[in-house]
Parts: sequence; C-alpha cells; structure tokens
Amino acid sequence: MERMTLGAALRPVAAARAAFGWRAAAELLYAVLGVPAAVLGFGYAVVTLALGAGLAVTAVGIPLLAVALIGARRFGGLHRALAGRLLGERVRPPAPHRPGTGLYGRVQAVLSDAAGWRAMAYLLVRPPLALLHLYVILFTWGWGVVALTYPLQRAFGWNDVTTRDERGMIRHGFVVGAFHLDTWPRALLVSAVGAVLLFVAPRAVHAVVLLDRILIRRLLGDSSAAARIRTLEETRARAVDDAAATLRRIERDLHDGAQARLVALTMQLTLLRETAPKGPVRDLATAAQATAREAVTELRELVRGIHPPVLDSGLDAALATLVAGAGLPVELRADIPVRPTAAIESIAYFCAAELLTNVIKHSGATRAEIEVVQHEDRLRLRVRDDGSGGAVVGAGSGLPGLAERIRPVDGLLEVVSPPGGPTVITVELPSQA
Repeated sequence: MERMTLGAALRPVAAARAAFGWRAAAELLYAVLGVPAAVLGFGYAVVTLALGAGLAVTAVGIPLLAVALIGARRFGGLHRALAGRLLGERVRPPAPHRPGTGLYGRVQAVLSDAAGWRAMAYLLVRPPLALLHLYVILFTWGWGVVALTYPLQRAFGWNDVTTRDERGMIRHGFVVGAFHLDTWPRALLVSAVGAVLLFVAPRAVHAVVLLDRILIRRLLGDSSAAARIRTLEETRARAVDDAAATLRRIERDLHDGAQARLVALTMQLTLLRETAPKGPVRDLATAAQATAREAVTELRELVRGIHPPVLDSGLDAALATLVAGAGLPVELRADIPVRPTAAIESIAYFCAAELLTNVIKHSGATRAEIEVVQHEDRLRLRVRDDGSGGAVVGAGSGLPGLAERIRPVDGLLEVVSPPGGPTVITVELPSQA
C-alpha cells in the first residue's frame, strides 16, 4: 500500500517533468527558430520561382529554376538539421540527383529531381505552419504567463484600467470583454486560468510541432520508393562486386593450380616421349602431349575470358595492350583520373574487346578510335571506325550480348551507324558498380 501511495504521489511529478522538461524546451525553441527560417525559405522560393518562370522564355529562366531547386535542397537540409538537433528527428536525406553530361544534361537532371521539387513545396507550405506555431506559443505560453502572474500585477498596480460599468460605477481592474477583474477572487480565477494554459502549452506546442515532423518526413526525407531503389542499388552493387571477386579468385585458382599442373604434365609427357623407344608408348605419349597442350591453350583462353591479368595494371593499360594486338591502326585516348571498381573495369574491357572484334570482322574499316573518358561518376567508352556502317543491335554483331553485359549495372548502349559509315558505338557505365 505504501508503494502504491508513493507511486501515485510521484506520478504528477513525473508528468510535470515530462511536460516541462528538456523535450518541451527543445520543441518550444524549435517552434520559435522555425519562424524566421520559414520566412527566409518562403522568400527564397517565391523570388526564385517567380524569376525562373518569368524568364522561362529566355536562356536564363530554365537554368535559374534548376539553381532554385538546388538551393531548395540546401534549405531543406537546414530544416532537417534543425529538427534533428532539437527534436531528435533523424530523417535520412534524399539521394543526390543523377548528374547529367553537359550544361543541358545537368539542367535536365536537376529539373527532373523529385526531391528538389518536394523541398521547394516544403518551403512554400512552411509559413502557414510557422504562423500556427507562433499563434499557439503566444496564446498558451504568452497568455498563460500573463494570467498566472495577474494577482502579482494587481498588487503592484499593473494592468489596472479605470472604467465605468453599465451601471455607471467606476471600476479599477483588468477588463476582458464585459467582465471586470477588479476583485481578488476574480484575480485568483485569472491566475488559475493561466496555470491551465501553461499546463496545456507544452502539449499544444508538441501537437503543432508534430505536424512539421510529418511534413519533414514526407517532403524533406528520402521517399519510400527512392529508399527502396537505393537499397536495391546497394544490394546490386555488392552482388556485382562479389561476383567480380569470385571470378577473380577462380581465375587465380585456375592460373596457379590447374594450369600449372597441366603445364607440368605436358613437360613430363615430353620427357616420356623423348626417352621412350619407338613404338606404341612413344606414340601414346605424343598424342597425350598434344592433348595436354590443347588443354593448356583452352584453359588460358578461359582464364583470359574470366579476368584478363592485364587489368591488374588498370583499365588504360589493359586497353593499350588490347589496341597493340588489334591487327589494324587503332588510336586510344584514355582519361580516367579515378580508378573504377574491378567489376566496371572488367565490363568496360570486355566491351572494348567485343567492339574492336566487330570492327575487324564486320566493318571493313582501315582504322579505328577508342576513347575512354571518366566524367564525375560515369565512365564513357566510345569506339569509332571508318567502315561501311549499317551496324544494328542483332544481326550476329554481338551487340545484344554487349547490352546484356552492361544491363546489370544500369549501363547505356548507343549505336550510330548509318549506311556507308562511320560507326560510333558508345557504352556508358557507372564508375562504381
């Protein structure tokens, strides 16, 4: 019974601590700081959108809209940081937009960024909510403090107004509508109302701040679809890297194990053939030696097809080796400041090898060019030849297999090959799988 009595006595204290503790203070501070932040964000959104829409017919308007969306993302980041610091609202930021190539590509990428438009919408709808925050703060906290301290104000003669009532009598006290708070019981009643307002104030601020939490999650966070896509991309990247590592391990095992044993077997068969007398034994050793040599050759081709050892020195060195043995003049231009992942290097190398093989076998070209350029997080491989043209995806060209090879990493294949040439085939890959 004593424990129950003590627990019952502590419940109001715990409730008061929860209502007027750090969380209430942090939410009140957030609501106050949110007002100027909302005004600044709303002004930025209105001015930039108006200028961008007004100048849309010129060459400046559309890029200005793109810049406005980038700035909206920055404002959204500030609101997320403020909510995370004061409210503990940890909202995962949206994924960065995919960068385009060239000025037009970059502007188009920004304008198609849904997260940027959501951030702009947040800046536009935030001011009414900030005004609601301000109203709730003034009505509950402001009037609560004034009403609670009214008896003290009355004792010092503050907030006393001299008026005449409907009967012509002179009254001294605070007037609320038709009520004259000119007696001590009425002053204590006002103080009680102020206590109620102050008791309600933290809960009212919490309720209006909760609305802003919902807006931040929906408009400034990563959308459920985008988060799912990002998870799938990360899972796919790990799967691609694991597959590349597995193939590399298989290549090393074949090179250092089975291939080495076959070479040793070939040498032993050679020794047996040379030491055996003429007859069935030597003939059998000769046939076994030829079979072993064919097996070594096939195994080397298999190993080279899994992971060319020359890729260990980098994609540019591997392409230089590929070009050196092409059998026709090939100009190589490579600009790869940051080395891609092993899986991307392997895909790019095999794409270049397949395209160069197509040039030699099908195009009738006398020369070719290979260009590999890395721009931001994309790797672009372009093969050009002066052949007869007419290359299409299909028709035994090997291009369908190329498209299938780059599809798991969201690669892009572009074929430009008019009749009579020239043929330009572009493969675009992410630098990181």
